[in-house]
Formats: sequence, structure tokens, C-alpha cells
Amino acid sequence: MTSANPRDNLDTDKHKPYPETVIRRGTGMLESGRTWRKDFKGDAREAAHVRLWTTGRVTHPDAPTVANELYIGVLSSGSPAIEMTLSTAGTRIRITAKGSSSLLLHHSHGPGWRIVTGLSTEAGLTTDGRGVWALMEAGR
Repeated sequence: MTSANPRDNLDTDKHKPYPETVIRRGTGMLESGRTWRKDFKGDAREAAHVRLWTTGRVTHPDAPTVANELYIGVLSSGSPAIEMTLSTAGTRIRITAKGSSSLLLHHSHGPGWRIVTGLSTEAGLTTDGRGVWALMEAGR
């Protein structure tokens, strides 16, 4: 854990896979890794903070762009707060944006979705339909 931002660092045990990805997509992140989670206001001005927050935690050059597009997709649903989660395991990075409202098709697969799918290896909706996620590889 880093001491710079202790509030958004979580001590995680990656021996248990993510249920929404392992069963349906076979992308469980079983290696040990790190997870950071932070709530952002549902305001377009927060997108810059999401990009900076992502840049400070993972080194993948496309991660801030993907995090931004996921955040904007959930923001368009009208959610007052958006929970951003970054998880690393081995060479993989999983970015999730989740709000309090169910996402409609144009929120989850709008114009930014092409950017997300172009820069990530996999992407989808969370099982509760209130968020979107993307999986990235370090070599990509």
C-alpha cells in the first residue's frame, strides 16, 4: 500500500475471482495485485480528476483515457456519484465505473464505447447493470 493516498487503497485478496467476469468471460484475475477505489461526484468537471487519479496509480498509457470514457458513460445515466475502481493483477488492469442508476444502452454503449473497446482487450457491463468495466493488458 502506498502512503500517498491511503483512503483509496484497499488491501485485497485476489485469490477469489471477480464473479461477473470469471463465469461468463473467463477473465478472472487470480494473481495477487492491488485495488484502488474512489467515489467521484456525478459532474463532468470530475472527469479530469478521474484521469489524474488513474495516471497516479497505473502506468498503462491508455488507462486514463479508458477510465475517462467509462466515467462519462456512467455519468450520462444521471448518477449523483460514480465509484471508480482500478485493479491490477499480473500484467492486467481492470477499470470499473459504477453508478447508482441502471444504464440504458446508449449510456453503456455510446460514442465512447468504441474508444474503450479499441484500447482494451475486453469490456462489458457489471452484473447489476449499473456500471461498465474494461480489462487492459500491460503490453497493449
